[in-house]
Amino acid sequence: MPIEPEAAPIPESAEAAIGPVRGWLWNPDLAAIPQEKRTWSTYNYAALWIAMSVNIPTYMLASGMIAGGMSWKQALFTVFLGNVLVLIPMLLIAHAGARYGIPFPVFARSAFGVLGSNVAAMLRALVACGWFGIQTWIGGEAINAMIRALAPAWAHFAFALPVCFGVFWALNVFVILRGIKTIRWLQGVSAPFLLIIGLVLLLWARAHAGGFGPMLSTPSKFHSLGAFMKFFIPSLTGVVGFWATVALNIPDFTRYARSQRAQVIGQALGLPATMTFYSFIGIAVTSATVIMFGKAIWDPVVVLSKLGNPVAVVIAMIALLMATLNVNVAANVVSPANDFSNLYPKRISFRTGGLITCFVGLLMQPWRLLASYGNYILGWLVGYSGFLGPIAGVLIADYFIVRRKIIAVDDLYVRGGLYEFKRGFNGRAIGALGAGILAAFIGLVIPALRGLYDYAWFVGFAISFVLYLALAQRRAKPGARPES
Repeated sequence: MPIEPEAAPIPESAEAAIGPVRGWLWNPDLAAIPQEKRTWSTYNYAALWIAMSVNIPTYMLASGMIAGGMSWKQALFTVFLGNVLVLIPMLLIAHAGARYGIPFPVFARSAFGVLGSNVAAMLRALVACGWFGIQTWIGGEAINAMIRALAPAWAHFAFALPVCFGVFWALNVFVILRGIKTIRWLQGVSAPFLLIIGLVLLLWARAHAGGFGPMLSTPSKFHSLGAFMKFFIPSLTGVVGFWATVALNIPDFTRYARSQRAQVIGQALGLPATMTFYSFIGIAVTSATVIMFGKAIWDPVVVLSKLGNPVAVVIAMIALLMATLNVNVAANVVSPANDFSNLYPKRISFRTGGLITCFVGLLMQPWRLLASYGNYILGWLVGYSGFLGPIAGVLIADYFIVRRKIIAVDDLYVRGGLYEFKRGFNGRAIGALGAGILAAFIGLVIPALRGLYDYAWFVGFAISFVLYLALAQRRAKPGARPES
């Protein structure tokens, strides 16, 4: 596999990034961002993670662990450890976006080939479509609960939830059509407000449950280390899988960074702390529901609908809707929109890709994924991480070890360049990716190897990382063209 020359320049403008010819692999949304237009600061990245972390799925991730039998300390430790672990590959993959101003699907071309990148991009995009459906369904539930609080007769309308789901879906479409500047504005304005709402929710639960002591007194249901590990391992994988999606497409955001320092510090401050804090709210409030309602309720929409005061319900639901809209567009639309655009850049723009995401999300049947905490954590989160871990393994091995962080940006946008490989596909990367996915999912077929599936992201990452380096060990001389 060739290594680009050490002198490969970082483009000063989008024009430089594509050379003298704008081929079909280029469009304005996928072009490299010129340095003078990279304006996101440390605050923007911290705010991005605060806004994306403070949302209902984060709450449900932690509350699902309580419903599954963990104590509050066990659940909180699992969330914190998982987010620290996923931050590592996230910062590594983010480097290319900040250095070269390129989005994820274009970055993937350097490892998988100018056409092979679509394999990685589509795997990531389909997961994002599923998340879009989940978030939109949750938003529809929140609107439905808000209307029922104001007009109880609404509960008797047979199509109440589908109508609310459609309204929230349309709101997401509106933001998508407004573009990336609206997304940035949403993150910056709403992030501090959402943290305040979280604190209010926590204090409300504390007041009604008799204090933090009773709220957090429920012991773990696991009476042996073996029983605990059986639930802990897939739960930890689920936490990693929760952000394994954004860990791949993080260049879609870091391409706007003023500097590497800005994105690294912003993300390091924003992700683990906010996820752990908001997860604690989910853990504490879910524990409080055992005292308040006699059973653990892991869905915050259901909890808030029981507030009794219609005004309080409306305020709470508006806050949840804002949080859901923020994370849905930022985490679940930006990436697949670019990924779908990567399929045919001359015909599919960012907005068109976003609309495709909206419609595919409807087909993912999100209500099934949210039917129980088992479906959500052990099925959805762990399952798709088996596809994303191997992609991360290939990208990190290629960029940091094989290419030593050197990318010839011009060649990312043309056929026949350094990243053509064989007919646009890097067989080594595709093979390593397939092996990692196979290793992650073989446990579903062979019961004796179930542990491999429980560690799906980690197993897939390790296999693809090591195998790709083994396949790419023969390096071409600097500046050499790819093998034909």
